[in-house]
Amino acid sequence: MLAIDGSLLDFKRLDLLARQDSAVHRLDARAKVLTTLLFTVCVVSFGRYEIAALLPFLLYPVVLLTLGDLPAGYIVRKVTVVIPFAVMVGLFNPLFDRQVLLQLGPLDIWGGWLSCLSIVVRALLTAGAAIVLVAVTGFPAICEALARLGMPRVFAVQLLFLYRYLFVLTDEGGRVARARQLRACGKKGLGLQHFGPLLGHLLLRTWERAERIHMAMLARGFTGEVHTRHHGRFGGREWLFVLGWTTLFIALRLLNLPQLLGLLLTGSSP
Repeated sequence: MLAIDGSLLDFKRLDLLARQDSAVHRLDARAKVLTTLLFTVCVVSFGRYEIAALLPFLLYPVVLLTLGDLPAGYIVRKVTVVIPFAVMVGLFNPLFDRQVLLQLGPLDIWGGWLSCLSIVVRALLTAGAAIVLVAVTGFPAICEALARLGMPRVFAVQLLFLYRYLFVLTDEGGRVARARQLRACGKKGLGLQHFGPLLGHLLLRTWERAERIHMAMLARGFTGEVHTRHHGRFGGREWLFVLGWTTLFIALRLLNLPQLLGLLLTGSSP
């Protein structure tokens, strides 16, 4: 129960970080969302064996993290959560791709290992950019920006509700876990025979809670649109932000900067 409540409070910290006042926080949400989308497209467009060329893209989340005065340790902990999932995606690559692409002394490096590492690096970069985006913008502002950028509003509202109902589900899960702990008489763990009924009870409690929330929203005049308190203006700073980062992303995508630096230092020709 304490672990669930702690995870909930830790997750809510992103919303608290989004309320800070910095140069990045004050930018229109559409500029940050659009730039992050372009960043993601450039990162995922690399070949499966390219690793070194991805490293310069770390500049974008690091700069936003620094300018937004975000706690680096907290962001890093959130980003590392995706590592097991990325490893699972590329785990079988070395079994199917045994072409030797690199030799380190007597050690042969298969292409499968390189593609697996590339998946992990790309997952870390995109997840880091997404988490930093939420921390400097706020999820409601991101949904509003997506709607103003052309996403159907019903999808944006559903995305916002999905985010908010995660807290409802976690809150109900904490209540169920607390009730079970108080009635367990000191026993630890949960037997398989109790897992199904407990999950069904949690689903019913969450459904009833959602119905009460929906009725409360209708009573307050909800018409299917979520209105934010602040509507940003896409001005000169936003254009400079988007165009500047877009130019850098395209340059890093077309030019392998680590390779060029290596050739420059060694005096070799490409």
